[in-house]
Amino acid sequence: MSAPRLRATPLPGIGVQYDLVTREHRHLSVVAHRDGARTVNVYRSDDPDSCAHSLRLTGSEAGALIDALQPSHHSPNLLHTSGLGLVAERIEISAASRYNGRVLGDTRMRTDTGASVVAVLRRAEAIPSPAPDFRLVGGDTLIVIGTREGVDAAAAILGRE
Repeated sequence: MSAPRLRATPLPGIGVQYDLVTREHRHLSVVAHRDGARTVNVYRSDDPDSCAHSLRLTGSEAGALIDALQPSHHSPNLLHTSGLGLVAERIEISAASRYNGRVLGDTRMRTDTGASVVAVLRRAEAIPSPAPDFRLVGGDTLIVIGTREGVDAAAAILGRE
């Protein structure tokens, strides 16, 4: 099973919406408002485009929830989107990936998708600007920046078994 991916969509004047589909095919989203508030949305299972419940949290309530969900969390501001049409996402290399144990250049990701790996997170270490000869390991989290289409294509490449 591949790692879940968080999709980010800029909401001009509002903030950013993060969408996740769980392994049980449930659609969840979090809207990160510019003022620090968060809105958590749970969508109906029979109609994943229809919101069943929405909960608005203040910035401090959202921080408390982050701590409860993942006590050793990284900075919630690690990934940003911009008004330039670029997105940044974390993409995890699974142990079953064909690129587990191979070098980054073997993926041909930048050539084929235009997306760039700007860092690799491995355990508690961050490796900035990995070179094409950087060896990937299952469990690595790649920070990938590009267009929405490019990042989606990069995730598809990295998820291949």
